[in-house]
Amino acid sequence: MEAGEAKSKKAGGSRLCCICNQRRPVLKRPKTLQQICRECFYEVFEEEIHQVIVGNRLFKSGERVAIGASGGKDSTVLAYVLSELNRRHNYGLDLFLLSIDEGITGYRDDSLETVKRNEVQYGLPLQIVSYKDLYGWTMDEIVKMIGLKNNCTFCGVFRRQALDRGAALLKVDKLVTGHNADDIAETVLLNILRGDIARLSRCTSITTGEDGPIPRCKPFKYTYEKEIVMYAYFKKLDYFSTECIYSPNAYRGFAREFIKDLERLRPRAILDIIKSGEDFRIATTTKMPEQGTCERCGYISSQKWCKACVLLEGLNRGLPKMGIGRPRGSGNDQKDTKARSTAKSIESKQCGSLEF
Repeated sequence: MEAGEAKSKKAGGSRLCCICNQRRPVLKRPKTLQQICRECFYEVFEEEIHQVIVGNRLFKSGERVAIGASGGKDSTVLAYVLSELNRRHNYGLDLFLLSIDEGITGYRDDSLETVKRNEVQYGLPLQIVSYKDLYGWTMDEIVKMIGLKNNCTFCGVFRRQALDRGAALLKVDKLVTGHNADDIAETVLLNILRGDIARLSRCTSITTGEDGPIPRCKPFKYTYEKEIVMYAYFKKLDYFSTECIYSPNAYRGFAREFIKDLERLRPRAILDIIKSGEDFRIATTTKMPEQGTCERCGYISSQKWCKACVLLEGLNRGLPKMGIGRPRGSGNDQKDTKARSTAKSIESKQCGSLEF
């Protein structure tokens, strides 16, 4: 009888949370494969992020910090968790939401409504900066001109600069983004495939741009995307889940699929790739781009003019392929030659309406 009871307890114990050993588990952590209950998941998820923040000294008391908010799961969870940790551990931060309106009908207009609700839910001031105001173009207009092939190049370049300009408007000390472990692992692979040594050397840094106007931090550097999704689901957070309508064929998507396949075979593959990126050492003889400023708009650039200025000039002159790769084929040789020669006159026009 006693042996039967012990066997029954053992069987029951195997179905309890491996941390508290009191409640039934509701999920298996992708990172550790631990079966844990909802309450313990909240605790370890938040504590891991807190340790990343403290261990890397991401913030100082009294700093103004902008959270890059798109309305998606990553930025929504980041805003919620950072607000909670700021109160719980007395970081002493002034937090703001910063959103970029790329001008994508049926996507960004809907996600911005989510961000506006988050503004009320979390009590954080919201600043919205639009491509139209900054550059005179929306992504809908850009795609109409250039098509779907290279539109992500425009959006990525413009968005990065728009975030910095928005942060400058808010007069913040730091900008935090919701880039998670999956994102960083994908970036490591992409930079290897592209042979981009300069970006590979800094893409795993938890803080970048320290020599620029506004440093950027990634508190989710070691946080798996799956756990962010589960946290948002269990907490019933209000977020927008639709993918961008212009990005189904983006090059990053191939790296993402490869990462997911690796994760299925080895859950720690994501962290292993990040660690590999951290361990890369560039030979001292390698010539790296020198950091400077764009002669037109004053933004950080290793060239005479920043990428945003080159792309914008192409759009304004009806030469949208200016600054995108190398020309191929003979059908558009004359137009491509004109685009290259036109780049020399870029300094004659201002880029955007906001100054640093």
